Amino acid sequence: MCVDRYNVIDFNRGDIIKLIINTPGTYISKSGTRFKLKNGENVQEIPAKKVEQILITCPSSISTEAISLAVEENIDLVLLKMNGKPVGRFWHSKHGSISTIRKKQLLLSENELGITLVKEWISKKMENQTDFLKMISMNRRDERRDLIKENVVKIDDELKKVDSVSFTQNIDEIRNTIQGYEGYASRLYFEMISKSLPEKYQFNGRSRNPAKDYFNCMLNYGYGILYSQIERSCIIAGLDPYIGILHVDNYNRKAFTFDLIEKYRIYVDKTIFKMFSTKKIRDDFFEEIEGGFYLAKDGKQALISEYNLLMESTEKYHGKNMEVQNIIQSECHNIANRILNW
Repeated sequence: MCVDRYNVIDFNRGDIIKLIINTPGTYISKSGTRFKLKNGENVQEIPAKKVEQILITCPSSISTEAISLAVEENIDLVLLKMNGKPVGRFWHSKHGSISTIRKKQLLLSENELGITLVKEWISKKMENQTDFLKMISMNRRDERRDLIKENVVKIDDELKKVDSVSFTQNIDEIRNTIQGYEGYASRLYFEMISKSLPEKYQFNGRSRNPAKDYFNCMLNYGYGILYSQIERSCIIAGLDPYIGILHVDNYNRKAFTFDLIEKYRIYVDKTIFKMFSTKKIRDDFFEEIEGGFYLAKDGKQALISEYNLLMESTEKYHGKNMEVQNIIQSECHNIANRILNW
């Protein structure tokens, strides 16, 4: 990873770059086939061919020519809020949902496939939570070990309830039931996560906009980055990220990305838990505001770097070693095929 005075550049395979704009006032323009970054007297040029993604995380400016260059080179250009959630993104017109998938996605909230997918994703989320808690408990030699085991059993009970939900005429009839099971399991899970942290960083449940503590502050930003990645994977696979089934956004609109992200949240959870447990957190990672905290520049830099390392790590998937980010993309393609073939 190369860090200049103003911005962070993450180098992946073959010096492919993820460019993170995290200093206010940065201006991005086009210089031939290169991106030109300027902030005060500092000027930097980066070949577009080497850039995989541009994340703009703070108040900055970008020229229309630079946007066009990103689109032409199929570079993912994402604008993020302070809490890490994407405001918007630019992508090539060759991506995007095809009409057949969109039409069938609209029917998912009313057919058996939609219920099946939701149950699979929520069940996987709960399985991930219990597996992670079991792993944590192995390293505890005090009363927390038994407490974690007790709560794992309770989460397993909620998982069984989700599995027992049967297909009805409309997702609206079972939405509150499924979300009730999911919500209770998550409360138990985060209570155990908190108790497993160093005392300084323990927290009282989930909090958002703003976060009330350091852990939730990191978690919210991490989920925002993950949301952006899930959205991009949906677009590439031809899925419409805004036609959802179970979960709704702040405007009470169903959002497919909110549904699908559930099974992948564990990647962010593990990354952030590790950072807090291995003394990689500093007080200057956070900015205190009225009512809570936001992630500061150095905190964003640290989290994004750890997140990228995890996404580029490999896992066994259908008998092959695959990078996590490629597993997510592959599963989005599989979902699109299931919807098309229904």
